[in-house]
Amino acid sequence: MLILGIDPGSRITGYGVLDVAGSAPRYVASGCIRIRADELAQKLAQVYAGIGELIAVHRPAEFAIEQVVMSRNADSALKLGQARGTAIVCAANHGLPVSEYGPRQIKQAVTGSGRADKAQVQHMVTAVLGLSGVPQADAADALAIALTHAHARAGLLTGGSFGGHRSRRKGTSWRDFRP
Repeated sequence: MLILGIDPGSRITGYGVLDVAGSAPRYVASGCIRIRADELAQKLAQVYAGIGELIAVHRPAEFAIEQVVMSRNADSALKLGQARGTAIVCAANHGLPVSEYGPRQIKQAVTGSGRADKAQVQHMVTAVLGLSGVPQADAADALAIALTHAHARAGLLTGGSFGGHRSRRKGTSWRDFRP
């Protein structure tokens, strides 16, 4: 069974494909969809077409994507959200179930720290998947998203981390609310 992980972007969209049929996730493919258009509508069309092509080639069973992070630049956050929405619509139009993970959750799952930097994520993705070289940052992020989903499916992602460790996040959970 294949998982397609997507790190959305309006200029570069990273992708990673993992096979989770065995006891450990196995690397299949990764790379970047490089957006060449200038107009937003054309950029989104290229994101959609690129992800559609990946789905046609690899035929994944599930789709995982990073959630939008609010940044200081509202314009960048909006563009990222539009690219993300385009990717989700493409997956849904191809009948794929979509799972979403927050950046801290992904970093925590892959490196053990929700505050890991890109180099740490790249290093751990390379080590966990036994890659011969370090993938480009956006591709590594997409592989990290796919790895997070693989571990969530296997029940190894509990409270935002692997191995049954509890999340240290304070606040309420959905269980605290009663209708």
